[in-house]
This record gives sequence, structure tokens and C-alpha cells, in this order.
Amino acid sequence: MIIRALEWLARSGRLVLLAGLGLGVLAGVALPDLAGILQALVAPVVVTLLFLAVLRLGPDGVRAGLAGWRTGLLTVLVLQLLLPCFAVLALRLLQVDSVLAFGLVLVLAAAPITGSPNLAIMSGASAPVALRQLVMGTLLLPATALPVFLLMPGLGAPTEVLSIVLRLLAVIALAGALGLWLRARKIVTANARSLIVIDGCTTLLLALIVIALMGAVGPALLAGIGAWGLLLLVLGLGFGLQLASLLGTYQKLPHAQAAAISQAAGNRNIALFLGVLPPALASDLLLFIGLYQIPMYLTPAVMGWVYARMRLKLA
Repeated sequence: MIIRALEWLARSGRLVLLAGLGLGVLAGVALPDLAGILQALVAPVVVTLLFLAVLRLGPDGVRAGLAGWRTGLLTVLVLQLLLPCFAVLALRLLQVDSVLAFGLVLVLAAAPITGSPNLAIMSGASAPVALRQLVMGTLLLPATALPVFLLMPGLGAPTEVLSIVLRLLAVIALAGALGLWLRARKIVTANARSLIVIDGCTTLLLALIVIALMGAVGPALLAGIGAWGLLLLVLGLGFGLQLASLLGTYQKLPHAQAAAISQAAGNRNIALFLGVLPPALASDLLLFIGLYQIPMYLTPAVMGWVYARMRLKLA
């Protein structure tokens, strides 16, 4: 019975994520306490998702992704250093100083979300490349974020991001090492039954996370048109980054790799910076961060459609 349920979740990943988005919005209105309870589970669930992604890939999949480290390094420098620095300079030139401006800069400066490999698996993109960009982006985050923070000092004390990133790296290393160890010792193998269980659990956990993070969205959308305008902006930002990256890379790289890099470009771990921001600014950004989950979790459905329309050859 459980295996059948997980098999259905694995097959219906895109629909389950869409349902999670809808439930998250409704829960924020009808059951605000539920979102608060689930928020306490976000951190351990994120770590579990990373573990499941590495467990599914195994040593061979991880090695395949890390083989293109030069492309990965260049991608990180462009996405996490050049783009946010350019954005900061443009905003200062235009004398734009608002919560939206801070949110835009933080999105561009952030590393890919921890669930990147999971979203890649659901949409047919290269999970090893998604994992590579996650690890390299997080590893280089202290070096890439500090110049951005120095250019825009209102974001908080630059050095405080170092301890947070180091803790995140330690968690990634432990979760990844456990997944690789289980595969190397053949405690978990890559048979069809194992993959169904892993993919089903992944889908369920992703849905739980989005419900937890959407608690503030429902009330805001009901309160007025301002939140709807912000939603349109974050949709344009998230999918705009993905489309721009995809159009710039799909003729130069294997299509599955280009798709994974484009997803890394648009789906960023902006929540990582909450711990280093001034409390007032962090509070103002909560709605922005909640709304930004929508393009992230729509990625398998929307970008899967885009890949089909572009006739990309995905693995």
C-alpha cells in the first residue's frame, strides 16, 4: 500500500507540487497555525531532500556532474557575482532603494536552492549538473556574496554570512556523504523499487516545504492588489532568469545540462540570507520570499512545457 502511494507520488510529482502551492495559500488563510508548525520542519526536510538526491544519483551520478567543474565555476561567477553586482550598480545609478530592490539583489546573489537536484529530476534536466551547481554555488557563496554586500551595505554585516555558509556546507557534506556511503556499500541500490521510493518521498517532502513557506502569501493576496503585483514581478524574475539562461546555453551545451543550469539561475536560496539581514528588513522580505516559492515549485510544470516546445533532447 505504501509503495503504491509512493509510486503515485513519483509519477505525479508536478501535480503534487501544484497542489502543495494551492494548499499553502489556503492554509495561510484557514489554518495559519499549521504553516507555523510546518515551518519548524523546513530545515531538516531540506537536508533530507539533499540526502535523497545524492542517494538517487549515487557515486557515478555525482562524478558525472563534477566532471564539468570549469563550466560550473564560470556559471557560478556569472550568476552569483557579475549579475548581482551589475544589478546593485544599476539600482544605485537609478537611485532605487526599496524592499523590492533588496529582494532582487539577494535573489541574484544567492546560491541555487537545496532542492535543485530534485526539481531537475522531475523536469528531465540533468540532476548531476544541478547538484554540481548547488555544491559549487554554496561553496563559493562567501567569496561571491561579500563584494555584493560591500556594494550594498544596507544588506547587513558582510562577515556574518560566512558562518552561515560554513554551517550549510557542513550539512551538505554530511548529507551527501551518507547518501554516497549507502550506495557504495550497496545498502541502497538503483533498482526500480528503490527509485520509486526515493522519488515518492522527495515529492511528498517538497510539497510539505512549500505549504510551510506559503503561510504569509494567502492573507497577503486577499488583502489587496499590491501582493498580486509583487507576485507578477517574482514570476517574471524567476522564469525570466531561467529562460534567459536557457536561451544562452542550449545551443552550446547538451540540452539536459543547459536545462539544469537555467534552473540554477532562476531558483535561488534567498532564505539563506535572512540570518544576516537587519531584523526589520528581514521581516519586510518574508512576503517576497514566500511568493518567490511559486516560480520555484512551478518549475517542473512550466519549464517542462518550455523544454517540450523547444524540442530539447533531455535524458
